[in-house]
Amino acid sequence: MSDIVERSWDLQRKIEEKTRHIGKGKYGRVLKMARKPSGEEYVRISQIVAIGLMLLGGLGFLIYWLFEYGSAMVARAFG
Repeated sequence: MSDIVERSWDLQRKIEEKTRHIGKGKYGRVLKMARKPSGEEYVRISQIVAIGLMLLGGLGFLIYWLFEYGSAMVARAFG
């Protein structure tokens, strides 16, 4: 029983040692300045992401359409 307790204390010490350096490294300043976005910021970011996804999806569909049907149109034109 004491072996389990001793191993658990060792594990606890290792975890505490690893987490002690959080906030002091190169990302520490960013983590300290980070905050929860307001509702307005969240909505605006969501809208921008949705517009980006639609643009990328539209571009992908355009490329697919050109490869699928564009080659037949070019073949008929130069035919």
